Amino acid sequence: MKKKLLALLLAGAMALSLAACGGNGGNGGNGDNQTPQTSAPTNAPDNQEPADNQEPAGGGLTAESIKIGFVNIGDESDMGYTYNIVQGAKGMMSALGVPEANVITKANCPEDSTCETYLRELAEEGCNIIFATSFGFEDYVIRVASDYPDIQFCHLTGVQAADSGLSNVHNAFANIYEARYLAGIAAGLKTQTNKLGYVSAFNYAEPVSGYTAFYLGAKSVNPDVTMEVKYANSWNDPTVEARLAQALIDNGCDVISQHSDSTAPATTAESNGVWSVGYNSDQIKAAPNASLISSRIDWSVYMTYAVQCMLDGTPIDVDWTAGLAEGAVEITALNDAIAAGGTQEAIDEAMAKLISGELHVFEGPLNGYNAFDESKTVSELVPAGEFYDESSLELGSAPSWDNIIEGITES
Repeated sequence: MKKKLLALLLAGAMALSLAACGGNGGNGGNGDNQTPQTSAPTNAPDNQEPADNQEPAGGGLTAESIKIGFVNIGDESDMGYTYNIVQGAKGMMSALGVPEANVITKANCPEDSTCETYLRELAEEGCNIIFATSFGFEDYVIRVASDYPDIQFCHLTGVQAADSGLSNVHNAFANIYEARYLAGIAAGLKTQTNKLGYVSAFNYAEPVSGYTAFYLGAKSVNPDVTMEVKYANSWNDPTVEARLAQALIDNGCDVISQHSDSTAPATTAESNGVWSVGYNSDQIKAAPNASLISSRIDWSVYMTYAVQCMLDGTPIDVDWTAGLAEGAVEITALNDAIAAGGTQEAIDEAMAKLISGELHVFEGPLNGYNAFDESKTVSELVPAGEFYDESSLELGSAPSWDNIIEGITES
């Protein structure tokens, strides 16, 4: 039986959150003429053909005429979050036959009024659809979108689209918790100290959902494993990420994972002779002797879907999410040179069950406390035989699990 926990105070929690992107991360609303999307997400076909140049239903837009804008928090060199966004954009362009010249990117945008400036510049440069790719951009997206009703604004990962009253604002994320769970299996089988370490950007839903799924994956193959989490309070600060990773290693953690944008946790693990599990990109090149595997969102799936909607003249979902079954999330190739024996087989088995619905990540019994509960009072979160369905879209597309479960400590 599915159980959607009583909203987990999501709306209030996210209103108190700092800024963010993630990825997921983390994270829906109701326009005047729209209701939140509750059906299965609509995705572009796997073998999407480039749009032809006959005049489509979308106001005459074609793959060769559409203009697409991006506002990114970093640039491709981070080899993390923004790198992954750029790969998604390239995949979309390839799938639909969109020329590179039709895509305008504003990189290294802080989560401040600079974002509004960049969004307005993209609008004035003739963009038909704009992707804003960091959580902290959302207030600026809403403000600018209200002035440009003929331009579609897609925000990754937001919570305000459905409540904005604007039909041209959309939120999207993907079920990265499924891939996190699989990556956790590699960590649970590899650890020798039975203590995992996790560098988390912040302590709200997007990172918390991710590291909970990672821990549950590890625990599924190693019941004795525990995990310590440290918060960087930043999405991308390699110096802080390295310092926190080192502290976790000093505390006895021998596998380090992350929800942060740089490869610093992986390289710190490498220099200490322990192992790492990455995010957003394959980190084997950065840490060949430490990196076991990574989880990532394939943003090309959503971007292709959204742009195809523009070409077809069909509405873009107010909230959109998809997972392993749709190819929207994935794990990178396992580093067989250092992974524990049987890891690939364990991952393959769990992946098949996640896709079929036989296995659910947030399945009870789960006990713990809400991330915003200063008293840290432990209570039953999910009873045995039930599960929390984060991908149901009842609360929007963004991650909504924000509880700290038993076995995980924050420091």
